[in-house]
Amino acid sequence: MRISALTFSLSKTLIHKTQSLALSTEIPANFQPTNFTTFSQLLKQRPPLPHLKQIHSQILTQSFSSNPHLISSLIHSYLASHRLNSAIYLFDNYPSYSPPPTLLWNLMIRAHSKFQNCLEPIKYLGRMLSNSNHESLRVLPDDYTFTFVITSCSHLDSSLYGEIVHGMVMKSGFGPVLFVGNSLIKFYSVFVNLGDAQKVFDEMSKRDVFSWTSLLGGYAKHGDVDKACDIFHAMPVRSDVSWVVMISGLVSNGRYIEALDYFRAMLSDSNNMNPNEASLVCALSACANLGAFDQGNWIHDYMERNNIVETSNISTALIDMYAKCGRIDRAIRVFNTISKRDVHNFTSMISGLSIHGHGKDAMRVFYQMLDEGVKPNDITMLGVLNGCSHSGLVEEGTSIFNDMVKNSAIVPTIEHYGCYVDCLARSGHLERAFDVVKTMPVKPDAAIWRALLSGCRTHRNLCLGEQILNHVRQLGSSGHVLLSSLYAYMGKWDSVVSMRKQMGGGKRNTSELGCSWIEVDGVTHEFRVDDQLHPRILEIREKLDEILDKAKLVGYIINTTQVTFDLSEEDKERAVSLHSEKLAIAFGFLSTKPGTIIRVVKNLRTCEDCHLALKAISLVFYREIIVRDRSRFHAFKHGKCSCNDYW
Repeated sequence: MRISALTFSLSKTLIHKTQSLALSTEIPANFQPTNFTTFSQLLKQRPPLPHLKQIHSQILTQSFSSNPHLISSLIHSYLASHRLNSAIYLFDNYPSYSPPPTLLWNLMIRAHSKFQNCLEPIKYLGRMLSNSNHESLRVLPDDYTFTFVITSCSHLDSSLYGEIVHGMVMKSGFGPVLFVGNSLIKFYSVFVNLGDAQKVFDEMSKRDVFSWTSLLGGYAKHGDVDKACDIFHAMPVRSDVSWVVMISGLVSNGRYIEALDYFRAMLSDSNNMNPNEASLVCALSACANLGAFDQGNWIHDYMERNNIVETSNISTALIDMYAKCGRIDRAIRVFNTISKRDVHNFTSMISGLSIHGHGKDAMRVFYQMLDEGVKPNDITMLGVLNGCSHSGLVEEGTSIFNDMVKNSAIVPTIEHYGCYVDCLARSGHLERAFDVVKTMPVKPDAAIWRALLSGCRTHRNLCLGEQILNHVRQLGSSGHVLLSSLYAYMGKWDSVVSMRKQMGGGKRNTSELGCSWIEVDGVTHEFRVDDQLHPRILEIREKLDEILDKAKLVGYIINTTQVTFDLSEEDKERAVSLHSEKLAIAFGFLSTKPGTIIRVVKNLRTCEDCHLALKAISLVFYREIIVRDRSRFHAFKHGKCSCNDYW
């Protein structure tokens, strides 16, 4: 049997692919096939790169280098092997008597897009259009060409190119084509031009689930969640991706309760939508942000009941959820069950231990990570430094930070400097912290000045606080609020009034209002400072008065030193008594059985008075109260806090 025929026969069967390739590489140098069938069949199988190079070499020596069909097959194979430069060379030297077909142009355009060479597809489109002026080279773009080019335009810094291509689409008559329209919706959504995205959508004669989902994602990603919800409910058909985009949009915009509502709706959908990795991670993230332990734990149980594999991302989300819901023991349990841990698993565990004030345990896990050969990233280092900050491990934090500056492959960012400054300032090393700020290679931001000024307030260092006043002015109202509270604590009301005038004529500042969440029977309740909206608010306030009266029997005295308005003492006491976490805890007392652990999440740092009150409440009522504030966890039990009054 002739070698060419045998090769063709073997190539038909995938089982004999290796034999076919082996035979082809042994073709004698003087062998002259009568047609290109041998090479054509081999190239169709997309051979591995070593074989591909040998086949290419034989094509050149066998005088087939000007065969358009074989050159096209070689380009296909090189692109399949991720050898873009080789494909470019062949494409640019394509036989002049036969221009590359549109399919090949599309392959090159798509390949450049995949390799993130996002300007190249536009250049290729330009070459196609310029060639179309010559009859012998005429090759016109098709709907796939425009789809690939528009997709590349989505990754550029400017929307100008995409808008120009959109004009070409309309002139070429491809505007009504489904996947061209879909790519345009995606493009305009990326550049926050939702008006044009909506216009493209409205003008499409035919839409599919991708059309709807792209528009939905654009509104959700850029904050118009209500519009996204309207689109979601108008969809004739929803895919699992549609559900994920909706849930993710709610989570990224801080609407966690609604996100969990949609997740539960997805599970009960009549089309039997099964949660995938993305939807589970989003739902667990919502639980983490709300501190909704019961719901997060239910999701974990659901996964186990349905034999859903815990991927690295899901394990990381579970660790984060349990840690942020106050169950660091469960987080550790999940971490210990991971057979092969990656940087994300370690980072989540380190961060979880850090916010619970277990700085030494966070350091131990960090060194375990290094021992296992897993390289930390910048987020890992933030978690380690944060753990040192919240546990008073000043020298350990200094060692880690200095090692980053001198030896580490991770260059400290402004966030790392902020953590280190916070570590020093919290521990009372204010001059050292100020020296770090003054010698930073980057300009300190508001968070760094805020950490330093907060340290001045905590350690009653008015002198240094006034020294940095000129720097603090750049923070606007937030910096003045911190300095104002320091003056208030020192009883310097004239200075408070002066600060207030600088903030806007003596008016109250518009800083973020306190907000707290508590989960009861799987339902999350929200409270704001001096809340008037909860349907049971009168009962709650009455219960809170009762709780605080009993707390005073064990020594609790209302601390009004952080009230920055010159009010009567009675009004000051009223102001601090209605903080959001106190209202949430009173609701917890009303709604749970005695002895039940109460878990609250707060968006701001817990004030000194609330901290004192919760210690007393945990003692007099024999209740464990866990509060996660902006910076860490506080577990109040038997009159003490797990932070050891260090927060």
